[in-house]
Amino acid sequence: MDVLVVGSGGREHALAWKLSQSPRLGKLYIAPGNGGTSQCGENVDIAATDIEKLVAFATEKKIGLTVVGPENPLDLGIVDAFKAAGLKVFGPTKAAAQVESSKVFSKNLMEWAGVPTAQFKTFSDEQSAIAYVQERGVPIVIKDSALVFGKGVTICHSVAEAEGALRDIFAHAGKQVVVEEFLEGPEVSIHAVCSGTDFVLFPASQDHKRVGEGDTGKMTGGIGAIYPLPFVTQELMHEIGETIVRPILQALAESGTPFSGLLYPGLILTKSGPKVLEFNSRFGDPECELYMRILQDDLVTILEASANGDMRGISLVCGQMGCVNLILCSGGYPDEYRKGLPITGIEEAEKIPDVVVFHAGTKIQEATPLGLVTNGGRVFGVTAVGDTLKEALARAYEAADKIQFEGKYYRRDIGAKSI
Repeated sequence: MDVLVVGSGGREHALAWKLSQSPRLGKLYIAPGNGGTSQCGENVDIAATDIEKLVAFATEKKIGLTVVGPENPLDLGIVDAFKAAGLKVFGPTKAAAQVESSKVFSKNLMEWAGVPTAQFKTFSDEQSAIAYVQERGVPIVIKDSALVFGKGVTICHSVAEAEGALRDIFAHAGKQVVVEEFLEGPEVSIHAVCSGTDFVLFPASQDHKRVGEGDTGKMTGGIGAIYPLPFVTQELMHEIGETIVRPILQALAESGTPFSGLLYPGLILTKSGPKVLEFNSRFGDPECELYMRILQDDLVTILEASANGDMRGISLVCGQMGCVNLILCSGGYPDEYRKGLPITGIEEAEKIPDVVVFHAGTKIQEATPLGLVTNGGRVFGVTAVGDTLKEALARAYEAADKIQFEGKYYRRDIGAKSI
């Protein structure tokens, strides 16, 4: 079977890497791909958001399965377009993807389905939202309802900070915001491969979202992920499946927008039980790279089953080793950063046992002596496995030190609370 992966980040490199190992794979294409995905298949110069060209390419090449990585094309209706053309595709429709693309839709759906989440109110005008914050007090959480790629959340510890966050959002016409209570507890990432109301779960992992060590600084798209989480028991995973994943899938099905693809609830484990912070309609990044390292089943078979609407016999067997994905960033991320900086040391990094480096923001530039340059804020995901999480972390940090580019930054405390 020939397969097309849509996207250009570390998540898509990891998916391509795992798909390339399948005995069922024919040819693998990645559109547009990055400096690393060409090692797994053939990069195609079509943007992830150019749906018309992607449909035409998949039709011409008789692609057997298309795997959509990022959220933006899902919000633009790529799955609807592929299905209309008679093409098999892994991912939710535009309507179902609203669980991520509209926080207002998602929160209202959770309330209707009885899924535990933070108390909230939604606003479409600035002054009403500010008045509510002034009445409610802090700490409080301000969320942009729209897709902002993991960066639209502000945890506010003063009314002035909350007012500033609201003004920033409403500076863009037509915006909606969600204002919700601040919850405390460890955060965990849950990933479910779904088809309608059927699903199978990956084990829990943990993302690190803030750019600074000690969980300080600005929110990012994710700067590191770890597995396993000893405090997430099998009993807790069953509870999450039955009180969060199943009810939201049933609610989507009953509302006429059944969900197929990857559902990723970001949770917080409060004293009163797990609660949803947000839903995502695709693999998390940096979590995807980690899952592709520990998954022992055939990825083509898993994703095709979801796309076919028949999950019978599908399992997600994952190794019991420790695993980490350490993100190397360009200096300045998540604000302004430079691109086009030469990169060295990848081969040396991957000589370290059980290390695989996934490219996130790179491209091949023939004019440079070594060919590979930076092309994004998150440049690499350095993944490592070990008998324990501590061993995996040691390998990842050793590998990270081998890779060089100007302004390289990474947190040195990923997983520190878990070892």
